[in-house]
Amino acid sequence: MLGLAVALTLTACGPDADAYKPAGYEVQDIPTGQNGSVSDNSTTAPPQGLMAIGERYELNGKMESYLTGEWIDTEIATRRPMAVMIPNNRNCLPQYGVSYADVIYEAPMEKCSCTRLMGIFQNYGDLEFIEPIRSSRHYFLLEALSYDAIYCNWGLAAAYVGPLINSDLVDNVSASVAGINVGADEAFSRDKERQALGYSLEYTGIMTLSGYNAAVSRLGYSTEYPTRNYTFPLQFATDAYLAEYEDYQDITTIYPGGNGNQTSPNGYSELNPYFVYNPEDHLYYRYQNGGPHIDETNGEQLAVTNVIIKYVSGNALDDSGYMNFDTFGYGEGVLFTNGKAVELTWKRNLPFNEDMDYDAGVYSQTRFYDAQTGDEVILNKGKTWVCLVWDQYKSFTTYN
Repeated sequence: MLGLAVALTLTACGPDADAYKPAGYEVQDIPTGQNGSVSDNSTTAPPQGLMAIGERYELNGKMESYLTGEWIDTEIATRRPMAVMIPNNRNCLPQYGVSYADVIYEAPMEKCSCTRLMGIFQNYGDLEFIEPIRSSRHYFLLEALSYDAIYCNWGLAAAYVGPLINSDLVDNVSASVAGINVGADEAFSRDKERQALGYSLEYTGIMTLSGYNAAVSRLGYSTEYPTRNYTFPLQFATDAYLAEYEDYQDITTIYPGGNGNQTSPNGYSELNPYFVYNPEDHLYYRYQNGGPHIDETNGEQLAVTNVIIKYVSGNALDDSGYMNFDTFGYGEGVLFTNGKAVELTWKRNLPFNEDMDYDAGVYSQTRFYDAQTGDEVILNKGKTWVCLVWDQYKSFTTYN
């Protein structure tokens, strides 16, 4: 019955590629490799003067990370990442471990009153735990699969997530709750100190890295990336080049959901997050809730090298305000890197077969293109933050 409900939902309001195709924008279908990932012949030539990382190779025990482009130990660079659901509203703060994520996705939750984060972790070093852990939404899961990530969550919107997360298409480490067929409780526990302080139960979940590793082993999941037919989910500049985009607009401040001065809801977050560019280290520093966005694990402010705004079509799925965001098809966006703003178009193959059932298309990757030139954009090496912004509220997104 759940499968039928989702199928009906997708048939009624699921993504239609042509509906999101910007005027005058043409790009061929993206081929997929054996594991569903994009194959090497999918990328276009980089803009003149820039060069993207091609096939990886080992040098002095290191390889370039698929998630950041940076040179890291081969053992880490070949490790499949984990995608972890982290709440991001006032009642859940502070957060622990989020700064260790190599890529962070942020998207609105029910009725677009707050956002949730999904950290994609590969180089997590000596991190012992991540807190708090929260529930899944299907659009986060679909984005996680484009990185071939092991998906980690505590809870889910079962009617919309259940059919996919419980299928053979997903490797997940999930707390045992209604709607999860195979749980992994060895990875999760409750923070009793938070409970004593009066935090709501849903904001007291912890995932330990030792428990995660034990669950992955017990469940028999592959811990390494495939060695063939896999390409970078995001394209990074080589060591010899900086993606300067020198002829593009200078931008120092980015407000994905508006600057907080608007009189109507911004459709993004109660915390009014924004990023400020520092030209000295080429990083975008994250602010929210009236101050720096801090990871309590190390006391550091979150900062990334690249920020991507991905405008997505959306709609409410039910009276509870559960959202659908179409992360597949065509759309527009903006890349911020090196203090510049590059207007984008994006494309990702649809994840359904002719019967509107999920298939290997869930592993396809989003490709981002320069709206001016049509070339695939190249990011600078480092961490990336991707903001999914409902196109209905696109006018609130500001940068200056």
